Amino acid sequence: MVSGLPALYDGHLVHVRRAPVRVFRNRITLWLVDLDAMPRLPLWMRPLARFPAADHFGAPDQPIRANVDDWLASRDIDLAGGQVVMLAAARTLGHAFNPLTVFWCHHADGSLVCVIAEVSNTYGERHCYLLPPAETAQVEKAFYVSPFLPMRGTYHMRLPVPGNLMSLSVSLRDGDRTLLTAVLTGNRRPATPAETLRTAWRRPLTPQRISALIRFHGVRLWISGLPRTPR
Repeated sequence: MVSGLPALYDGHLVHVRRAPVRVFRNRITLWLVDLDAMPRLPLWMRPLARFPAADHFGAPDQPIRANVDDWLASRDIDLAGGQVVMLAAARTLGHAFNPLTVFWCHHADGSLVCVIAEVSNTYGERHCYLLPPAETAQVEKAFYVSPFLPMRGTYHMRLPVPGNLMSLSVSLRDGDRTLLTAVLTGNRRPATPAETLRTAWRRPLTPQRISALIRFHGVRLWISGLPRTPR
């Protein structure tokens, strides 16, 4: 059982590409929320942080929690009403972009049953990976993310539930080669209306900025002559 939610994390996302070596660093703010007790900001503040189901996998006309339960049920997993905690960026002023959303799925007795890693690309597509209840896991790549990465490889994911500190990592390996490593770190703050306003002031339009930076980095890689994988 994860307590003290919702929470905010001021963090940094670092991407390291190995061939050729490129390092990208972006500041990011993420929310850790209980899907059964979603944040409810004052009405006038809601454009700053919303979590519509349409921004994630499943049916857009039902709650995210229902979509998670349906997806797990199709894989013969029943949480028996246990807690599901989501780490994601909020929709801000009409825009949302989550390259990675993580769901920690608990049984009613509080034990961690599984982890869902939802990956999104800049084409508006999503794919979910089902991971075992462990801090580290491996899964074969099955989704087109970037034109500058091959479709083969194995993801090595380290996704512990964030506490006061957040430290997550994902590496894509092709045999003995590490093609990409992404590391997400951050510090926890209470997700109060005052802190939400402070975040909007200090880091305005975070989803828009991340989307723009990812496309800018892609243009730089294209200009550098890096081979492309057709979509």
